[in-house]
Amino acid sequence: MKAMSLKSVTFMIFVAFLVWSSSFETCNARRGKHWRQSRSSSDSSLLKKKGGSSSHHRSSHNNHNGGSKSKPKPPSYHKPTPPASPPPYSKPKPNFPPPKADDGGLSEVFNVMDFGAKGNGIADDTKAFEAAWTAACKVESSIMMVPTDYVFLVGPISFSGPYCQKNIVFQLDGKIIAPTSYKDWGKGLLWWMDFTKLVGITIQGNGVIDGRGSVWWQDYPYDDPFDDESKLIIPLYNTTQKHKPIPIGSEIDGKMPSIKPTALRFYGSFNVTVTGITIQNSPQCHLKFDNCIGVMVHDLSISSPGDSPNTDGIHLQNSKDAVIRSSTLACGDDCVSIQTGCSNIYVHNVNCGPGHGISIGSLGKDNSKACVSNITVRDVVMHNTMNGVRIKTWQGGSGSVQGVLFSNIQVSEVQLPIVIDQFYCDKMKCKNQTSAVALSGITYERIRGTYTVKPVHFACSDNLPCVDVTLNSIELKPMQERYHMYDPFCWQTFGELTTPTVPPIACLQVGKPSSNRPQSDHDAC
Repeated sequence: MKAMSLKSVTFMIFVAFLVWSSSFETCNARRGKHWRQSRSSSDSSLLKKKGGSSSHHRSSHNNHNGGSKSKPKPPSYHKPTPPASPPPYSKPKPNFPPPKADDGGLSEVFNVMDFGAKGNGIADDTKAFEAAWTAACKVESSIMMVPTDYVFLVGPISFSGPYCQKNIVFQLDGKIIAPTSYKDWGKGLLWWMDFTKLVGITIQGNGVIDGRGSVWWQDYPYDDPFDDESKLIIPLYNTTQKHKPIPIGSEIDGKMPSIKPTALRFYGSFNVTVTGITIQNSPQCHLKFDNCIGVMVHDLSISSPGDSPNTDGIHLQNSKDAVIRSSTLACGDDCVSIQTGCSNIYVHNVNCGPGHGISIGSLGKDNSKACVSNITVRDVVMHNTMNGVRIKTWQGGSGSVQGVLFSNIQVSEVQLPIVIDQFYCDKMKCKNQTSAVALSGITYERIRGTYTVKPVHFACSDNLPCVDVTLNSIELKPMQERYHMYDPFCWQTFGELTTPTVPPIACLQVGKPSSNRPQSDHDAC
């Protein structure tokens, strides 16, 4: 009995040992599985840090295949590839998000293609543009869309108010071209695309307005106005500019009208914005603002050949509170022309050339009264232009120009960098007259670079000299090209030199003229 009991006890102890051993292995197995999962998770995290999105893609791929328990292979080593050299920098085209209506919703879009435009550059799309504008005109903050990848042939057209809603956007991403047949222009028009009496009008996009002006330029007659400063530019070898021959025979019957249109004009409008687009090859002036208040032009490109006649870049008259900035202007006349009735004009960060520089005037033609004030032109680069910064007035005019600052102008191979001409005449001969537009408070500072004819030309009125002309940090060096070169010239010009100049401008008279005539009420602005 005792032996039986001893055997029973021994057997029970043996069974208990087996059960305990089985539990220990199970526990170790569970712990080992947990460790593997943790290390796999850590490796996955490390791969994500090293491999970025590609490792994340592999992890997702494994999960979608049923969560395979196979041990992941360690990542293979790849020698890092050196980064490629960066592409050449190019100025990014502005991205224009669709404007929103006043209630926060998206604006209603009127696409010219939905109004019958063909966009093939051959069919006349004028009526489709007129219909799209008529619809957009009725909706505040609407968008008239001229889509990309199309060329639209559009004749003379007016986008007019005053009964249009405010804040309309003319979204120009395609290309608009002008007709080149004389039949489309009648006896001549002053503009091609005209925006009149609008509030908050914006033209924006990456598109092009092409005036195709070469058919006009080749027909311009001998008595077309020319830049009077060209008289100061005398070639070394007495070569003269040859005019293109006047067409004869059947060509005369089909030549373009003598009145040439401005490509894009705004009249009588408030809060006008033009940005992003290119205007090229206008028959005459490219962009004009007349009787406008609140003008913003930026990131604009204007382009026409340097010998295209009277193709001003931007022309302002009777307009106030205008900013022109961050634009490239290349044309055959003034890059920017500031006319009578302008005040609070700020031009900065502009590239000008070819062209005739940035000008105030001409003013006072046909004995008219001209008033210009508070003009700032600064941070401008000019290359290969006739003039740099210029004020030009006619004999016989009245009124005044006052409060003008030309600052930080970099000139390169400019014929006449600094000009005041109160004897301006764009014809072969003009009669002498005593009255003049009064000039005062004109400051030139940090005008630097190279000239090819004459650094400074100040020709002021005998009867009403220029006063308060200030020169500061002028450094202009000659560059001999193909013209006779001259020293600085001053006539009836009074003011001060606040620093030495290069070259010395000894002709400027210090102080004020002893016989300076007080401005009459007739002259006052």
